[in-house]
Amino acid sequence: MTTAPASPTPSPTPPSAVERSLAGKNLLITGTTGFLGKVVLEKLIRDLPQIGGIYLLIRGNRHYPTARERFIAEVMSSSVFGTLRQQSRAALERFLHDKVRCLTGEVTEPRFGLSPEAFQQLADQLDLIVHSAASVNFRERMDVALSINTLCLHNIVALSEAGGAIPVLQVSTCYVNGFQRGAIHEDFNAPAREDLPKDENGLYDIAPLVAELQDKITALASGFKGRALAEQLVLLGERESRRRGWNDTYTFTKWLGEQYLRKALHGKALTIVRPAIIESTLKEPTPGWIEGVKVADAVLLAYARQKVVFFPGKRSGVIDVIPADLVANAVILAGAELMTAPVSHRIYQACSGARNPLLLGDFVDHLMTEAQENHLTYEKLFEVEPRKPFKVINRRLFDISLFVLCRTLSTRDKTLKLMGRNQPSRLLRNLNAMNRLAEIFAFYATPNYVFHSDQLQALGQRMQETGADARFPVDAATINWEHYIRKVHIAGLNSYALTDSKPVPGKPSRDTVQEPAKGSQQAA
Repeated sequence: MTTAPASPTPSPTPPSAVERSLAGKNLLITGTTGFLGKVVLEKLIRDLPQIGGIYLLIRGNRHYPTARERFIAEVMSSSVFGTLRQQSRAALERFLHDKVRCLTGEVTEPRFGLSPEAFQQLADQLDLIVHSAASVNFRERMDVALSINTLCLHNIVALSEAGGAIPVLQVSTCYVNGFQRGAIHEDFNAPAREDLPKDENGLYDIAPLVAELQDKITALASGFKGRALAEQLVLLGERESRRRGWNDTYTFTKWLGEQYLRKALHGKALTIVRPAIIESTLKEPTPGWIEGVKVADAVLLAYARQKVVFFPGKRSGVIDVIPADLVANAVILAGAELMTAPVSHRIYQACSGARNPLLLGDFVDHLMTEAQENHLTYEKLFEVEPRKPFKVINRRLFDISLFVLCRTLSTRDKTLKLMGRNQPSRLLRNLNAMNRLAEIFAFYATPNYVFHSDQLQALGQRMQETGADARFPVDAATINWEHYIRKVHIAGLNSYALTDSKPVPGKPSRDTVQEPAKGSQQAA
């Protein structure tokens, strides 16, 4: 009897270009307590166990004085790591113990608040710096936004230089393009409303502008105190941003940050990843995962609670939404490229606008259809069935309608007050809320631009991360918008954004993570 030959042992899958580039490499990541930072970290742990080490710069706070305490309480407690825990909690804890190092530090302080020795020791360990920390508050104080989004980059550059020109990856935003119109490609664009001087290398010299802003901040601080000062600094940010070509302080100061890095790292390795409006995950680690209420969700939630029934916008405009997992993949691909590619400055826009446009009108229609048909499924999002349609109208009609309604209701409330009823009407409160939302978000709902991502798609092809088998997909063309909005995003808001609770101070955790030994990378 002839014995059948044994089946050959299948060959192990060869490592991908991303795995080869990042194997054994040490990364510093800022911003991991934020939404995108968590998604990036989870993806690195899940799909790149070959990585050398991950250093996390985290600011301590009142409840959690050290980076390790805050990491365990605010990062590892997140449901984004649920898939990893289900697959193998032991493997997750082993990765955290062996490869994650928490550094207590503040991005805005010189050397992050580290001693000179600890700062140099950190630089000597690193192969890549991923800077994701930012203030994403659209109505941030001018001084705070400038400090976090622009001036702190001095420390990023200093760390890069201390380590012998460590490559830097900066997470920015597509909206640094401000009030530019038309097709927006992956390039450095000029301010829409102001000409700034350039140096001999064609780079913008932002130093005089930053100094002017700081002088205005100082002048306000000498004349106002407390809440009055805070409000004046918010108004300063809005005025300066809009007159120079940006909608808000966040996007203005992020543009300034890009220009600073271009100049400070001239001739060095720098990649800027610009996401559009980051929303819930498409697939990984689980469809619909989200943390908090994002740009598009503020209006969505207001409609779900029937506080907003009309809003300024352009139904035919392209609202550029991009799932968080595609953005995280873009960050990882760009970081992997930095390890091997020739020194250069590169920009990648993680967006959907040109690749797979989502019209604002379609977004609203999908939302209303799901609300009408399945509102009971989303008990946290829809407290009652929305009975009024959500209308998108032009800005002029919105302003006129709001003015007339507010004036009429205000007059009625004053009359009732004289009669002894001193309670403002619910409708007037809703109109005021609608106006506040419009001041912040109407720019994003009335787009006169379309973001392009040709270079990011080319990066995906170079890294062989295209098609159904891609482990780090970045192509927004794969998104079915109706399914994503109705069955992924709305469900995610209900399950995660409106459910995930804040950590309880002092709550214990089994997850283990290391903090550098005292005297090395600890904060001074």
